[in-house]
Amino acid sequence: MAEPSLGVRRKSRPSSERKRSRAPVQSSAANSPVAPKRPSSGGEGPPPAEPPCCNDSEEDMFGDYDSFCGNDSLLAQVDDIEHKYLQDKNMNVKAAREITVGNLQSGIHQKKQDNFSASEKPSVLKADEEAACQVHDRDLVDGSREPAESLLDDLPSSQLLYFEKMNELSSAFRMSPDSKGRSECVNSSSDKIRSPLSYCADAEHRNRPMDFSSDTKCVLLKTESLKDHLKSAMTGNAKAQTLQVSKTKQLKEAILSEEIFVARKAIESSSVDIGPFYGLPSKVKDLFRQLRGIETLYEWQHDCLMLESLQQRKNLIYSLPTSGGKTLVAEIMILQELLCRQKDVLMILPYVAIVQEKIRGLSSFGIELGFLVEEYAGSKGRFPPIKRRVKKSLYIATIEKGHALVNSLIETERISDLGLVVVDELHMLGEGSRGAILEITLAKILYTSKNTQIVGMSATLNNVGDLQKFLRAEYYTNNFRPVELKEYVKIRDTIYAVDSKTENGFTFSRLLNFKYSSYLEKADPDHIIALVTEVIPNYSCLIFCPTKKNCENVASMVCKYLKKEFRAHREKEKQDLVKNLKSIGNGSVCPVLKQTIPFGVAYHHSGLTNDERKSIEEAYSSGVLCLLACTATLAAGVNLPARRVILRAPYVANDFLKKNQYKQMIGRAGRAGIDDAGESILIVQEKDKHLVRDLVNSPLENCYSNLLLELTKGMQSLLLSLVGLKIAVTCDEVNNFMCGTLLGVQQQLLSKEKSLSELIKDGLENLIEKGLLKGRISEKGHNSECTLTITPLGKATYKGSIDLAYCNLLYRDLKKGLEGLILESNLHLLYLATPYDVTSSCSPDWMIYLRQNVDSAVVNRLYLTFVLYNLVKETNIWNVSEKFNMSRGYVQNLLNSAASFASCLLHFCEELEEFWVYKALLTELTKQLTYCVKTELIPLMEVAGVLEARAKQLYNAGYKTLAHLANANPETLIKMIEHLSRRQAKQIVSSAKMLLSEKAEALQEEVEELLKVPTDIPGTH
Repeated sequence: MAEPSLGVRRKSRPSSERKRSRAPVQSSAANSPVAPKRPSSGGEGPPPAEPPCCNDSEEDMFGDYDSFCGNDSLLAQVDDIEHKYLQDKNMNVKAAREITVGNLQSGIHQKKQDNFSASEKPSVLKADEEAACQVHDRDLVDGSREPAESLLDDLPSSQLLYFEKMNELSSAFRMSPDSKGRSECVNSSSDKIRSPLSYCADAEHRNRPMDFSSDTKCVLLKTESLKDHLKSAMTGNAKAQTLQVSKTKQLKEAILSEEIFVARKAIESSSVDIGPFYGLPSKVKDLFRQLRGIETLYEWQHDCLMLESLQQRKNLIYSLPTSGGKTLVAEIMILQELLCRQKDVLMILPYVAIVQEKIRGLSSFGIELGFLVEEYAGSKGRFPPIKRRVKKSLYIATIEKGHALVNSLIETERISDLGLVVVDELHMLGEGSRGAILEITLAKILYTSKNTQIVGMSATLNNVGDLQKFLRAEYYTNNFRPVELKEYVKIRDTIYAVDSKTENGFTFSRLLNFKYSSYLEKADPDHIIALVTEVIPNYSCLIFCPTKKNCENVASMVCKYLKKEFRAHREKEKQDLVKNLKSIGNGSVCPVLKQTIPFGVAYHHSGLTNDERKSIEEAYSSGVLCLLACTATLAAGVNLPARRVILRAPYVANDFLKKNQYKQMIGRAGRAGIDDAGESILIVQEKDKHLVRDLVNSPLENCYSNLLLELTKGMQSLLLSLVGLKIAVTCDEVNNFMCGTLLGVQQQLLSKEKSLSELIKDGLENLIEKGLLKGRISEKGHNSECTLTITPLGKATYKGSIDLAYCNLLYRDLKKGLEGLILESNLHLLYLATPYDVTSSCSPDWMIYLRQNVDSAVVNRLYLTFVLYNLVKETNIWNVSEKFNMSRGYVQNLLNSAASFASCLLHFCEELEEFWVYKALLTELTKQLTYCVKTELIPLMEVAGVLEARAKQLYNAGYKTLAHLANANPETLIKMIEHLSRRQAKQIVSSAKMLLSEKAEALQEEVEELLKVPTDIPGTH
């Protein structure tokens, strides 16, 4: 087994210092035996004598040439070595190779020891020589080296050709009948270029002793001697022209290709030999070092990756505290599936923001390793996805889009192309309608594809046994946390440490040391200022508040009483942030943010626009902002850790805090590689003391199926798609499927009044009544094999991911729209694309529009349509929110919902021929709602991480197309674009390259499909 790494994985140091340390290049002559000796340019000693003129004799050209190794001629040394070892009649192939090629090769590359990964312990290799060979290969593919270190790039073409000839010569007598096939297999994986490294390909073959027969020896002695080969090669150096193609580049490609090939073989054979880096090319670990600053894996990560269940491709659930490094393990498994097993991968994440963050983070890996990263979130995503000829795809999706993607793969009989499904935040199975959709997705994969592996991870799981039974999975857990977390509660001015071993759960820790005036005591009764000033501005702090308004109030209150010295901390960068926010708002900036940002304080909640939220998150991550007052959504969203986390109250809105929510919030405390410890402080009122004691000492909540609670998005939606996808078309088949769901596992707990079969029967009858299914549901035991079929409306509903509660209403609205569709403007279309489920949260301001005595749902929907209409016209959220007296966050969420619903509406209409007219209209409308910017900015906003403000900056700087961005120099971008960090610039370029590559691949696939000769041409058989 590989040796576990125990060191801290991330190093806290400036990015300029994160380059991998290199051994100094040796100047010893022994390192370059094939390079000509150069006279010293330092002026020491007499100048060399002029060589005789017109001496073109090849025999004399190198006669007196001295090597760097000593006074003897290099050719003489080679000749001696060759004669000495060829006299041994019992010499095997391994020894011959080490003597001949090894002596030449040792000067070209110095062997290095690289202890980067826990997976590189030599004991897992089949021979020590293979380990050395892998280290040697890694040196060649290290893209971070300076050009001077790639010595093979400087070799003349004749010497490179010589190595190729030596490889062929060795192959002639190295082959034996029982090893021939395997050697050919290895050679084929590196057919781009041959090098002495080819000898490292097969450790098993090298370890097998072989004796020369007399015939083989005779043939060897008759061949041209090594000395003659070398002399011929050195003579050719003067004549050969320099190759135009970089040999280094070819070597890198060949070695990467060979490592992937060997890793695939290792995984297929389920051997303990896991290759250079958990069955992956060594280039992967270099990328983790260069792009993430990850030096070593934690011990638990190594243990998890080496689990026997993973080697056997069993499903897995693993659980660790927040910030334990769960995602890295998932990413390594994803890369194994894409590169080694050559299968597509689906990664399901809970929120759009996290999907986009992951797209940015993995695009660089896709560019370097040759796979595609595709976004399935909001209105983005193609159904079914394009079937790639060569490159494999990593689909990164939200829960809803992941379900639609799986449906399309099942329908096109391509679900087996999906080799791995990774689910982050698996505990969301128990959270409302989204949990129901996630359960449906996983149940379908389990039922339709026996070869697709499912891996789920979470920090907050309790009833793991039910989840294991549902997913047929193994379970791994660990309490590891890279930074110690210390939990406290504050009651009045006393802080208590959470201690489950004591009788009341708390032990006294300290009293607050902060002098409060009577006026300040009234303004800040919870002593928030005392708690935050202990850490800011040198360290970061998060304050979780129950409501959005409370976030803004706390941020304002803290700044009101902070000393003026806080303004001086990174003052210039804070001024730039305010300017940036003003630019985002087209001249407007939130007055609260304008007041708080100079102190390094801001709020963070759903009332911000996407651009504002992103700017604040980036400023906090870089240390410009040191304090955020935020709602609970930040805990489940993007990763923004802090030295101290303060919970303003044990409530989320009006509901008392759940243990899962509490764990997620306090899990943000402590930043790996930066803090030595993290602290959480829960502010408690005396009346809530007993509730909080139960909270901190109670177990996590259980995860229960939501298929019954969310009827139209749960049970009925599942039944409809089962029949539509022909997964189950009889009552017996449906019953059989349902037994494999989480509901099936928990049916005794969740449904005590009715049996599962009765619930299924009721659901199917309801769908038939709605006109979504056709067929008859017979009494138990009578004609249970009656086949159910889906109606066109039913098919449109499940393919469009339309909530069954609204599908008939939507059909009527679209039908009525055909009678008089107004196309003078897009107002009518926008009304049809306004989501039904947001109307209940709308309270129209009838001071703007006259009251009308009509259906409130219709009026509310029309009112929201006016909001969207103004948004599409003005493309300015600030102006529209002021005009309609709505928060800009609400307007932003309305826009996002409308874009997503328009996409669903498009898929709905595609399935119903009578709505053909809507297809072209909705395609354009969906794009308008998705980006809501001027047309020229849309190509730039397709790139992950580029929002409107950034797109304007890029466009004004001359980057007007996707190709401009894909070919941009990150260093130039930093100089031309304000407030753009190096990391952001690199991510934008990588994302643009990935998107461009994806589009090019799609066009190539289309061309190939058009040119493919049909197999069923009449008269050809």
